[in-house]
Amino acid sequence: MPRPRITRVENSEAPKPKLHPRNKHHDRYDLEVLTETNESLKPFVQMNEHGNESIDFFNPEAVKALNQALLKQYYGIQYWDIPEDYLVPPIPGRADYIHYAADLMSGNYPKRTTDPIPLGTQIKCLDIGVGANCVYPIIGKKVYGWDFVGTEIDAMAIAAAQKIIDRNELGDSISLRKQNNGEFMFRGVVKQGEFFDLCICNPPFHASEAEAKAATSRKIRNLKGESDAEPTQNFGGQHSELWCEGGELQFIHNYMRESKEFAENFLWCTTLVSKKENVGKVLRQLEKLEALNVHVIEMGQGMKQSRIIGWTFRNRKARKTWHRTRWDVQAD
Repeated sequence: MPRPRITRVENSEAPKPKLHPRNKHHDRYDLEVLTETNESLKPFVQMNEHGNESIDFFNPEAVKALNQALLKQYYGIQYWDIPEDYLVPPIPGRADYIHYAADLMSGNYPKRTTDPIPLGTQIKCLDIGVGANCVYPIIGKKVYGWDFVGTEIDAMAIAAAQKIIDRNELGDSISLRKQNNGEFMFRGVVKQGEFFDLCICNPPFHASEAEAKAATSRKIRNLKGESDAEPTQNFGGQHSELWCEGGELQFIHNYMRESKEFAENFLWCTTLVSKKENVGKVLRQLEKLEALNVHVIEMGQGMKQSRIIGWTFRNRKARKTWHRTRWDVQAD
């Protein structure tokens, strides 16, 4: 069998990646505008050590109020709320994932081409672990008009996400499905004869609660120069959102194996990979699974660096056929 074509930036001296060119969040947050958009953000605004207005990003309630303002200001979301202690995601990073996924589907990554970005409800996306926040489908729908199916094992998260969908009248474009077996990504939720152009996934980072707390403590020490006996996750998060048996690597391995079984149902599968040391292991597994095209997409926001790995079991000709027969575009 042919070896996979892997696209990856290897130059260690290359500049750190920045937000995607189409990302709406390149500039500093205009807190004057954002507090007018969402008045509940005002109590959290304070002067930082540099004399600039900011918020305490270690406070989940402050981050939630900021997210409410960003989603309303930039994406027209009038209602967004999540239960206490659920994951409050950073909006710019979530938007970056969606923009790079759009490039990947169109053939615009890694080289910029004239191929059109796929738009509208003709594009069907599956979000594994949509969470209570429903942010990936919101951004994908509002920016590109895509349709989404979000899967989730947590009933309370589904209820919260469904409320966001209903209050913003997004039910025609975003639907949710309960995954009743946490060992599976696709079985039980992907229907026979159902096809998706894209699958996205933000896997749990850690292998245990202790590991998650230790990682938070390290982040606090690095950023604030102080320790915290009982660290608070600045973005919150439930068990299923933050840790699982085997951690990030095992979760992704399970996902990749199942993606091979459902190869006919998907054009591209993607995942966020938080830990750099896992990248090589993921690529070796994809080679064993005979993925035909693999991309490592580096992303960055401030000091935080992460990456997306995307793969497909379709060669270029098959991908062009998919574009021509399923999308309203002219494929070469």
